[in-house]
Amino acid sequence: MRIVCTDLGASVLTIAQGDLIMQKTPISVALMLVGFAMSVPAFAANQCAACHTNIAKEHAGAVHKDVACASCHKGTEEHLKDMKKRPQVNMDPAQCGACHELQYKSTFMTSDRPARQSKKAAGGPAPDPFFDRALGGHGFTKEHDLPRAHTFMAIDQFIVDRAFGGRFEPKDGWLYTTLEGGKSYKAWDILKDNYPDNNEQKAHKPGTAAAANGVCWSCKSTDLMLDWAYMGDKVEDAKFHRGSNPVDVVRDVQHGMNCNFCHDPHNAKPRLMRDALIDAMTRDGKQNVYKDFAARQAKLDVQNVGVRGFERKVAYLDRPDSRLMCAQCHVEYVCNPGMNVKTGEKVGFDSRLTNLFPWVNADQIESYYDELGFRDFKHNLTGATLVKMQHPDAETYFGSKHDKAGADCASCHMPKVKDENGKTYTLHWATSPKHYVKETCLSCHKDKNEKQMVGAIDAMKGHFDGKVREAESRMNDMFNAFELAKTVGVSEDVLAQARKLHESAHINWEYWTAANGAYFHNHDMAVRSLAKSAQAATDATALLRKAIDDKQKGAKK
Repeated sequence: MRIVCTDLGASVLTIAQGDLIMQKTPISVALMLVGFAMSVPAFAANQCAACHTNIAKEHAGAVHKDVACASCHKGTEEHLKDMKKRPQVNMDPAQCGACHELQYKSTFMTSDRPARQSKKAAGGPAPDPFFDRALGGHGFTKEHDLPRAHTFMAIDQFIVDRAFGGRFEPKDGWLYTTLEGGKSYKAWDILKDNYPDNNEQKAHKPGTAAAANGVCWSCKSTDLMLDWAYMGDKVEDAKFHRGSNPVDVVRDVQHGMNCNFCHDPHNAKPRLMRDALIDAMTRDGKQNVYKDFAARQAKLDVQNVGVRGFERKVAYLDRPDSRLMCAQCHVEYVCNPGMNVKTGEKVGFDSRLTNLFPWVNADQIESYYDELGFRDFKHNLTGATLVKMQHPDAETYFGSKHDKAGADCASCHMPKVKDENGKTYTLHWATSPKHYVKETCLSCHKDKNEKQMVGAIDAMKGHFDGKVREAESRMNDMFNAFELAKTVGVSEDVLAQARKLHESAHINWEYWTAANGAYFHNHDMAVRSLAKSAQAATDATALLRKAIDDKQKGAKK
């Protein structure tokens, strides 16, 4: 490529006949463009468009129309010479931050919450000893932490004791907790693999578990989405699938939260890329909590964007809807093997059930899993088959008071704010609205002040916490009754009835300890569901105690 620099003044850039001509361009900008041009083949965009017609059409009229393909795709020259040589896609969110600085910096702001703060601590949402008793030996009993900022969502997941058995650790030990916010981090700049010579997914250290799997990364990172077929199916040309060795998977993951979860890099449209949510939104004949309950619904345009020999899908939204964009991760989902209680068969990664969004709320969740037949594990005391809940945040919110009033996730977690120069932008911190009550709560509750609104939020949480503890107390009674019933030899028929009640008590309790901000997102539903848990546990206890009494009376005769 020949580069011609003319009168150095204003900034104008043209490309003609293979020459990059910088007309009236400041010297500093000219030098930058010269370096850039040397790495971009002449007419690269046109040559890319010859094959990638769908992307080229979207890109041509979009906000990003002037962003060259080679600015995000490395190795384009080699790819143009040999189509089998795939270009590398730059997944570093700092790439977006070069232009969208305020959004980038705020995305990676951090809170004061310490790393690895346990949910099982005395003041946590699921304190021990009850939590371990209720989870009955499930892997989450090894370590169950409160979430930190999006900044660390990949790093924290790789080192939690229940995920990779202690294989991965921070290079600087606990000093990794001193990493500052305002920027993204590459996981393998921070972490080390203690066993680089193998990919064995097992408990390498005492007190750990190896429960992570290949599906986990799809909510933590978009780094591998080009190597993952729709729903994680195992297909010939896809590098990874649901059953891939998780160690191999995460060794290829560098970044956690990324802009391209929600913003298409080619056309800048709001989008969904999480396959299980697209599946949940488009499947027929099933409950759909968004269509059934959500106010102000967006329309989806689902497109197959796979160009590597297998199907991949994205869903473009006709308008930004943060309730759906956040729901790509903040939902209840199945991401692991389990069992089919209807058939007694194991459910493995060959089944799409291991990458499933039920997409129902707390009022529907029990009947949904009963109809589906899927369970995650069997309780080690009662023998009940249970669901391990994740974080059903989005589906809980649909139909709530605030949803009906017109608020969405961004209203409270990503409000419009002003920078130091008075410029308005969308804050991407995605933290508690208590950090900016003026821009969130007070934008609607104009007759209140910050102290009053924080007090109202705290009151809701206090009432909610009491209902959670009440359900746990009733379940403790139930566990005690189970222990005695098994000791005295209560009949299997009675135990089976009690197990069914245990299943109901469990799912209507753990739903709310797994959810984030549940007391605020839908307080009425939370109280209703927790009351159902407490009642089911009480009924199970009464059933078992009667059987115990009958057994003991019969023994005396």
